[in-house]
Amino acid sequence: MSDNPPQGRFAAVVQRLHALHPRLIDLSLGRLQTLLGKLDHPERRLPPVVHVAGTNGKGSTCAFLRAIGESAGWRVHVFTSPHLVRFNERIRLAGRIIDDDALQAALDEVERRNDGAAITVFEVLTATALLLFSRVPAELVVLEVGLGGRFDATNVIPPPAAGAITSISFDHREFLGSTLAAIAGEKAGIIKPGVPVATGLQAAEVLAVLREEAARQGARLLERGHDWTIARTPSGLAYADAAGTLVLPPPALPGPHQTDNAGIAIAALRAGLRLPTQAIAPGIAGAVWPARLQRLSGRLAATLPAGWELWLDGGHNPGAGLVLAEHLSASDRPVHLIVGMKKGKDSRDFLRPLLPHAATLWAVAEPAQHMAMPVADIIAASGGVARPGPTVAAALAAIPRHGPPASVLICGSLYLAGEVLKADGAGIT
Repeated sequence: MSDNPPQGRFAAVVQRLHALHPRLIDLSLGRLQTLLGKLDHPERRLPPVVHVAGTNGKGSTCAFLRAIGESAGWRVHVFTSPHLVRFNERIRLAGRIIDDDALQAALDEVERRNDGAAITVFEVLTATALLLFSRVPAELVVLEVGLGGRFDATNVIPPPAAGAITSISFDHREFLGSTLAAIAGEKAGIIKPGVPVATGLQAAEVLAVLREEAARQGARLLERGHDWTIARTPSGLAYADAAGTLVLPPPALPGPHQTDNAGIAIAALRAGLRLPTQAIAPGIAGAVWPARLQRLSGRLAATLPAGWELWLDGGHNPGAGLVLAEHLSASDRPVHLIVGMKKGKDSRDFLRPLLPHAATLWAVAEPAQHMAMPVADIIAASGGVARPGPTVAAALAAIPRHGPPASVLICGSLYLAGEVLKADGAGIT
């Protein structure tokens, strides 16, 4: 979950909502349940839902779920966070990002029904999405947890068709706990009685928590390596579960970690819905998710020499640092890193696995970047290795041009990613 402030039309609405509750994040279900009652419980009138929790990979898994569903000919609603460029990105209705007028009308209705009661912005957005999803026909809802799981606003829904729990690592310790087991316990809060839940590669202590909660709820925990398998092949992916074996193309989203996310999406859909097998391959090959190892080709990329590559990733916690390091280790090019982070994030542990792969490292803070960590703090977290950008454009201009064609990876924050997408001229549809 994120409070990336909207610009333009919806800024005034969000500003009003902020005034209703003193805390940006206050994990609780009671306020939203009261509001949903005033809205005649739209959460009880949804198409089949796949509920997605985890620390890293939630958004990518949602992208695979959506792409596979749409390849099956299904209308798919999606609720994700944060937005990168436009506030509307958080809600897709039957495959399309909601337009301004429809979003404004729904927000107005929810705000009227709430009637000034204390509530967080994310709770209002969740109510808005559920209201819209209850009114527009679809065959699938992909619902991404904002923060944690047990007391996340999205957990007001009745038992979904299936659940998905992606890689769990350290993040938001101030809300979820200081150990992996505690964090896993919060994420496991989405497990519902009798509902199949797919999960991928997890630390042993995480898996123990998920197994215990699944047993307590009488839910099937579908584990990678036990209930389903997936592996890279020379031509793509090989997937197998109790329903059979699939030969699949490479996933559209780059990076070795996307194998796990693709497998989680497939396992959840096959366990919880009547999914046409022929929809899986084109869905895996056609998924799109901005700022997750996304190659840029616009204005910023044009400032680099011919043959160079510019990449963007919004990963921002220690687990994401490990994933990016694994990806960079396979590069046959020099890699220059440009890093900007959010205040309060574990910058030292994020940077540690990346440092050995960096030809140069640049610390940045964009002027419009929400809650940007000071450049000096990033430099300190790098052990003095990073140089001050201090902005993305300045860092791109300062990167040494000698030697073979190189790659540049901008990473560390979804807030930074949004500003970079704007500067590069990349739209999100």
